[in-house]
Amino acid sequence: MPSPQQTPQQTTAAQDEPVVAPTRRDKVAATGSEVIGGPLGRWARLGGSRLTPVRVVALVAIGMFALGMVQKLPCYEWAWFRGAASQYTHACYSDIPHLFVGRGFADGLIPYFDRFPGDMQYLEYPVLTGLFMQVAAWLTPGGSDLQFREQMYWMANAGMLLVCTAVIAVCVARTHRRRPWDALLMALAPAFALTATINWDLLALALTAAAMLMWSRGRALAFGVLLGLATAAKLYPVLLLGPVLVLCWRAWKWREFTLALLGAAGAWLAVNLPVMLLAPDGWKRFYVFSQERTIDFGSVWLVITQRFGVGIDVEAVNRYATLLMLLACAGIAALALAAPRRPRFAQLAFLVVAAFILTNKVYSPQYVLWLIPLAALARPRWRDFLIWQACEVAYFLGIWMYLVYVTTDNKQGLPQEGYHIAIVLHLAGTLFLCAMVVRDILRPGHDPVRQDGSDDPSGGVLDGAEDVFTVGRAAAGPTPAQEAYASADRREDRQPA
Repeated sequence: MPSPQQTPQQTTAAQDEPVVAPTRRDKVAATGSEVIGGPLGRWARLGGSRLTPVRVVALVAIGMFALGMVQKLPCYEWAWFRGAASQYTHACYSDIPHLFVGRGFADGLIPYFDRFPGDMQYLEYPVLTGLFMQVAAWLTPGGSDLQFREQMYWMANAGMLLVCTAVIAVCVARTHRRRPWDALLMALAPAFALTATINWDLLALALTAAAMLMWSRGRALAFGVLLGLATAAKLYPVLLLGPVLVLCWRAWKWREFTLALLGAAGAWLAVNLPVMLLAPDGWKRFYVFSQERTIDFGSVWLVITQRFGVGIDVEAVNRYATLLMLLACAGIAALALAAPRRPRFAQLAFLVVAAFILTNKVYSPQYVLWLIPLAALARPRWRDFLIWQACEVAYFLGIWMYLVYVTTDNKQGLPQEGYHIAIVLHLAGTLFLCAMVVRDILRPGHDPVRQDGSDDPSGGVLDGAEDVFTVGRAAAGPTPAQEAYASADRREDRQPA
């Protein structure tokens, strides 16, 4: 039912402190800062250095990306080319060099237009990712030494993905104007460094991060265009239109949602339509493959089928996964409309992408990249973030050790039962972070971003907007007890660590 209700505005305290220092508000960040001199002091002078927070975050992200490349060095030198087990033993597998040969790039074939031998026949990636792969192939030097060309193809892709990493770091750091240091969570995430060059997900991630930055600046059309391009590179970014829909519904910002939707549809069509018309069989391969793909690594469905001996065919798991995802989205929408205060955009974006990951029939190790920037914006608490990252690193190691077990005759590595534990850890870590975000939504006094009086720094036109449509308890507004509780939480969390 319609209920005009004003969302709290920024307080004077929020305006007095231009940049939020995490070492003053987060105990884990304060403890970790001891290695570089300790928490920021009361009399510290800020803004006098060329190393602004955004630049520091970008440099740290680039450094971590470089460490991830070093971690792949055993594979780069020999393990990619000398049997499957070696690349799993060193946990340095990457799709990139293998698909250089396996998808026809080494032979000069053009994605979607040229058919290559084997069951796949056409490239099973969305169009913009296919273009990214083709550009890297053009940058790869020719010659008769195939191994050298595979190495150079990986290096060309790594260079382009490094640019994507810098874009992601800058966009995440600038999305919350007063909280650039939250992006250090993304920059220092160990799972980011470990998985950045496994596949081409960073392209879609960079476009999504840029889209969220545009939304935070109130540029709905630019947000939609960038989100449409991101969806042309990977399917998951289109999910962010769901949170935009329900939040604009609650604030009655239909013009902005319409602009975002039209921009996304137009950009997606502009990229896809030429290939769709000129090479329809190649274009649709990604969507057909997504439907035909059986239950695969990392999913809860794999644990169910292997642990309990339950047979689930492809059509059935597609139905079950779609149903669970729809139910999760309905729950997130109800939460958004009934929460005592309108949730932040980053919170709902994190929840909907996490729901997709949890219900999907496959969880490749690099899928964690989809959540890392969203987690940094949705729940910028170092303790919770590191707990989740520990679970993801455990899964990263678990899947490679399990593949060692299934690809070697002497059965070294992690057996099936151990791999199931790694999957459960991944699921539990993601659910834990989801629970923390939901708690912040239901009890806004716990939300680290809102404890200084901010509303929704990534919300753009939603930041500080009035509520027009709410349901349930939200329609009546917060009770005096809820307001007193939130105020007490803010006072307590402002105390120095």
